[in-house]
Amino acid sequence: MFEQFKNGLLYTAIGKYSNVVVQLLVNVILSRILSPQEFGIVATVTIFLVFFQLLADIGIGPSIIQNKDLKRSEINSIFGFSLYLSFALAIIFVFLGYPLSWYFDNEVFIPISRVLAICLFFYGVLVVPQALLLREKNFRLVNFTTVGSALIQGIVSILFAFAGFSYYAIILGNTAKALTLFIVFYIKTGTKMNFKLDWAPLKKIYSFSKNQFLFNFINYFSRNLDTFLIGGTISQSALGYYDKAYQVSLYPNQVLTSLITSVIHPIMSDYENEKDKIKQVYLRLSNILATIGLPLSIFLFFSSREIILIFGPNWTESIPTLQILALSVWVQMILSSTGGVFQSGNRTDLLLLSGILSTILNILGIVTGILFGEIEYVALFLVIAFTLNFVQANYLLMVRMFQSSILEFVKVLIKPAVMAFMQFVVFFLLPEWDVHFLIALLIKGSVFASVWLIGLLITGEFKRIKAELKGNKQLVDK
Repeated sequence: MFEQFKNGLLYTAIGKYSNVVVQLLVNVILSRILSPQEFGIVATVTIFLVFFQLLADIGIGPSIIQNKDLKRSEINSIFGFSLYLSFALAIIFVFLGYPLSWYFDNEVFIPISRVLAICLFFYGVLVVPQALLLREKNFRLVNFTTVGSALIQGIVSILFAFAGFSYYAIILGNTAKALTLFIVFYIKTGTKMNFKLDWAPLKKIYSFSKNQFLFNFINYFSRNLDTFLIGGTISQSALGYYDKAYQVSLYPNQVLTSLITSVIHPIMSDYENEKDKIKQVYLRLSNILATIGLPLSIFLFFSSREIILIFGPNWTESIPTLQILALSVWVQMILSSTGGVFQSGNRTDLLLLSGILSTILNILGIVTGILFGEIEYVALFLVIAFTLNFVQANYLLMVRMFQSSILEFVKVLIKPAVMAFMQFVVFFLLPEWDVHFLIALLIKGSVFASVWLIGLLITGEFKRIKAELKGNKQLVDK
């Protein structure tokens, strides 16, 4: 299993890190061309694109990965169903712009929805080929293709932005990415289109996909309600500032957590009946993520101003929101890994329950923040909701799934918490210099790295990690 993790992490790391770098550079360039209001419009319509992508998936992707008994002919039948479903959803999306234009009092959503319908179709039909590649653990092809498509997306978006296409630049870039992914995945997997519907393969994955889809469906609303309400009740500009801060707070997840979560389910699904092995892997991964995430949250809190200024001086209103959201970075990093663990243990019923609880807490937090009428309050109550979700998700994992104790999980957070406290003391005492923001960010980054390394040595985590890598061991607690 370690070799699979090592190979999976290697190619996923190359893909994820390259992808994040590309996205960050493109985002910085576009942020200096387009206005916060234009970004707000894209953020608004994107939440609906994501929702329709969720409907196009309906849990099919993870089900193909989990079910090792599916024959190639059955997968082709599922692909045929996915094709029809994606086309139907794209047709519906064409007309979505009319109710959106009424709700947000902006007719621009009508033509936007027509363009994004094409994007939606290709995102829908690539679900099966991509799942098939992950099932075969072909992380190399998946990640290299993802990086290539991100480059194409960035080039298209920047060229159209310079040409004056406004928010259409981002939308056309996203469409180019979806098309690229589908073409490569479809050709490389040799997936065939079975135009005759066969319900037998769908019934075969129904039990798993049902719970997975319901979780994704519920989780969607809890994760996107803030965007919908801010854009509709405060302003598109406020949504642009909020979305920028939120996206920046997600970068650690994209750089670190998604690297691990991308390989958890494809690899650990082979150990469905060995719950203790899955538990040990989860505890060790949680310890590693907390060792990075807790200190990083402190760094982001004290460096929010410098980070936001990278995107340009017109984004300064995002700084307070990022400071608040930074406190939840470590929570979200660990939470992001729980889904793959539930899936690996074939407990999508508990995943669904966790999703329902998360949705309730997130909605309460978002609505409470909206009532105050400021994006900072939305961020604050959302952080509180994330923290409560962190508790319930790990209770369901440790107590309900692993038949263990929540204290066993708490123990892996002790040393990372000590490292975070060290960061807080140093940054709290660190004076502010009147220098260019990039120089200030470089100084703070150097301080963070130095204190983090010292923390690794003091807590003994450096020796432990070195021994694991040298010994070629699994990521488990001994």
